[in-house]
Amino acid sequence: MDDDLRLCTLPGQSGSTVYRNGNVCNRSRMTDLLRLLGAEVSDPQWAEAAPVSLRRLHVGESLFHEGGHAEAIYFVSVGTFKIFRTAEDGYEQVLGFAGRAEVLGFDAVCTTQHPTAATALEDSSVFIVPMHDIFALGQRVPSLDRALHLAVSRQLTWRGEIAHMMAAVAAEVRLARFLVQLSGRMSAWGQSPRRLLLRMSRRDIASHLGVAHETVSRSFGALAECGMLRVHNREVEILDLEALKAFSRSTRGLAEEPLHHNRICAGMSRPQGHGAGVGYDALN
Repeated sequence: MDDDLRLCTLPGQSGSTVYRNGNVCNRSRMTDLLRLLGAEVSDPQWAEAAPVSLRRLHVGESLFHEGGHAEAIYFVSVGTFKIFRTAEDGYEQVLGFAGRAEVLGFDAVCTTQHPTAATALEDSSVFIVPMHDIFALGQRVPSLDRALHLAVSRQLTWRGEIAHMMAAVAAEVRLARFLVQLSGRMSAWGQSPRRLLLRMSRRDIASHLGVAHETVSRSFGALAECGMLRVHNREVEILDLEALKAFSRSTRGLAEEPLHHNRICAGMSRPQGHGAGVGYDALN
């Protein structure tokens, strides 16, 4: 049995709150979940009668484990999660990151076994919908069914963007694409698309981009030197989003296509203060 059912009281079970190992799981309302997903509550009576659980996790805590039995689907209410697989030699391959209003665990519906693991990168909370209830709830609450389809569609789009990111030859182009994608997602989450607080470590980003972690620092430095970014520890300020997007549309790095990239960098002011190679080296 996976962590969610050991630590939480799910709808239909006795009790509304369980404390164990610092975890808290409260009952919540379907209407709260629908508002999170931006869905209209077409039948509030049915929605109110369909409670869901809200689980809180501390930074570093696992939501579910790779290969674990899947009994629930999760919707991120607050926080950020890392999705990853672990190879036989122990290497952790980071497949992506999930934030507010995004769905986790849906890829286990067909097998009832999680193909990946998910860990909280900060103090977070998720809505929990038992897997055996998801289709019946979708019929009773059509707005949930529609919201779930939209959430899964966004997830498929996000995976397509990851494939596009990995198609770039140069590490700094991969990083630029990652930051452009993250900027767009931050905007969708109601946060600033230009001031990013990276919850993931340098090693997490390196694993996600398929490069060495030292290369991540050098890539941040190259983008900062070009005037696109300012980086201080995990705080990244995008100084010129349009230039970053233009650079992300290329496939080769600054050194490989200097004439093309010089046109992008031409006329841009260089950032003052902390450079990326200094600030981001401090991360694990």
